[in-house]
Amino acid sequence: MKELTFETLIAVWEEMFGRGLFWAMVVVAALITVAYIYVLIRDRSMSMRKFLLAQLSMPVGAVAAVLFVQKVTSSGFRDIGGPIDVIVLMGVAVAGAIGIAILVYTMQALIKGPEASDD
Repeated sequence: MKELTFETLIAVWEEMFGRGLFWAMVVVAALITVAYIYVLIRDRSMSMRKFLLAQLSMPVGAVAAVLFVQKVTSSGFRDIGGPIDVIVLMGVAVAGAIGIAILVYTMQALIKGPEASDD
């Protein structure tokens, strides 16, 4: 592999997670993203209360993402071999933290609706 292309990354992710699970995760992420954009457009501003609760969920998302990847890839923490493995796990944790924050914020906004402003 002389160069890293988008197609190569997709092939690696399909191999790691399995084709069905990978594309299911892509579809779920796309749906959550569309819902988040809808909420932002509908509300025309971010609610700091919802944002705070979303931020508080970030550590849970980080840990869940790392454990999910460890389980799905049939590896464990004992298999971490070097700095690149730690960097990849940190990237997974960051992605999980951001993903859960967006999900929590979006779900709060969809369930509770827009907050009334004090104009």
